[in-house]
Amino acid sequence: MSECCENKAPEVSVVVPLLDEQDNLPALYEQITQALDTYYTYEILFIDDGSTDNSFVLLKGLHAKDPRVRVLRFRKNFGQTAAMSAGFEHARGQIIVALDADLQNDPADIPMLVDKLKEGYDVVSGWRKVRHDHAVTRLLPSKMANWLIARITGVKIHDYGCTLKAYRKEVLNETRLYGEMHRFIPALASWAGASIAECVVNHRPRTAGVAKYGLGRTFKVILDLITVKFLGSFSTKPIYVFGGLGGLSFLGSILCGLIVMYQKFISPEHLGMNRNPLLVLTAVLIITTVQFVLMGLLAELQVRTYHESQNRPTYVLRECLDANPCQDTTESV
Repeated sequence: MSECCENKAPEVSVVVPLLDEQDNLPALYEQITQALDTYYTYEILFIDDGSTDNSFVLLKGLHAKDPRVRVLRFRKNFGQTAAMSAGFEHARGQIIVALDADLQNDPADIPMLVDKLKEGYDVVSGWRKVRHDHAVTRLLPSKMANWLIARITGVKIHDYGCTLKAYRKEVLNETRLYGEMHRFIPALASWAGASIAECVVNHRPRTAGVAKYGLGRTFKVILDLITVKFLGSFSTKPIYVFGGLGGLSFLGSILCGLIVMYQKFISPEHLGMNRNPLLVLTAVLIITTVQFVLMGLLAELQVRTYHESQNRPTYVLRECLDANPCQDTTESV
């Protein structure tokens, strides 16, 4: 990792995860510097996620030429979420802006997002209202995913998949990223009390390099969405999930049992185990009910062990008013 030579922390950190983008890096660097030179002090933090082309060589050259360029290089490809998480952890600015390295995000939009953030928001998400992607492999799955994520998380933004977003650093400090969850940052931040805004941004067609995502990502998004919903709604009360499923199973067992009893009085021969599967289903549902409740209790024990062992609270403080104020290393923007 190359450290910036400036002692004073910059106002804005631009975080750029990348994989095999050698053809786009020189133009991307020029466009970022042109967009920000007259507005803010800034740094550009490139995260090389295991590139196999000459991307890292180009990044070394950019760093040698401009100390505002910092580079993190992974040993192998860990994925975009890991790259963004590393960038967020190493960024020194109090405002962090993430964007893709493929030049489809327009760096000229960064000042607009930062200005919107300074109106009092914690996260400003870019909205690619007019997109230049393939309709079948990118646009349609994206529209479906955005609709589904907004419905399930309750955070109504149009474009979760747009990497171009601006964040206050203290918000990201409270957000842990795993799997492919970088696209869910607005929802995770909102659940922690952050205010979210959205701005229409320019989206450009890819002119060099190869797209890294396709239809295969859709299934991963669905699985991650289930995880995010569980973590957001039930991470401190898993018994509600397992207990709810157990309750449904119990209701099903009662319904099946009543049907079996009804058949017994109408036609007793239906009670035979081989001829009436509802009797077996009743027993199975009763056992399932007990299992769900026990799983919920075990999950409750694990949650409490997790929070207590790591001394992690089940809440996030926005402000502390006290005679002995909480330690806070962040600065207001």
